Amino acid sequence: MNLPNLLSLLRLCMVPIFVLAFFSKIEGSDYVALAVFVLATVTDMLDGMIARRQNKITNLGKVLDPLGDKLMALSVLTCLTIDRRIPIWAVIVLLAKEIIMGIGGFYIYKKSAFMPPSNYFGKTSTVVLFIACVILIAFKDLPKPWPILIISIALAIAVVAFINYLIVFIKLLRNNANSGDLDPEDGESE
Repeated sequence: MNLPNLLSLLRLCMVPIFVLAFFSKIEGSDYVALAVFVLATVTDMLDGMIARRQNKITNLGKVLDPLGDKLMALSVLTCLTIDRRIPIWAVIVLLAKEIIMGIGGFYIYKKSAFMPPSNYFGKTSTVVLFIACVILIAFKDLPKPWPILIISIALAIAVVAFINYLIVFIKLLRNNANSGDLDPEDGESE
């Protein structure tokens, strides 16, 4: 197991730690939860950077990395929903997006063993969701319209990223229908 995969595993282990810290009644536990979330995000950036620079991209890493990301994001939104900081539809939107993308990604992988790389929209969505989560964790007493506005903006950008990936997926399916195989060159987006 290489370092990027270990960092992804560490991020997976941080999910229950985040949840415990978030719901802890200990003074300052929100800041502990925030620190765990930020540390998880740093491990996400590091594992990708190390894997690319040292050519340590593995099939295991291709599963662990997004799994850690998705579980952490869903855990944060679920905790914020349970704590009544944001509405439940926020979790439902993100969960539906991730399930559909997971099914589509699995289908593409089974057909060609090629996974389209993340793109500008996906990366922007990740950054905006991170910022939204940091704000919503750190400032639990925001006046009513602000949490909904913040999470709505983050999820709107996530939906735009989803639509972009859907376009890439449809392109790959068309290429498959025309050539009998999914062509990685035509599936990449800029």
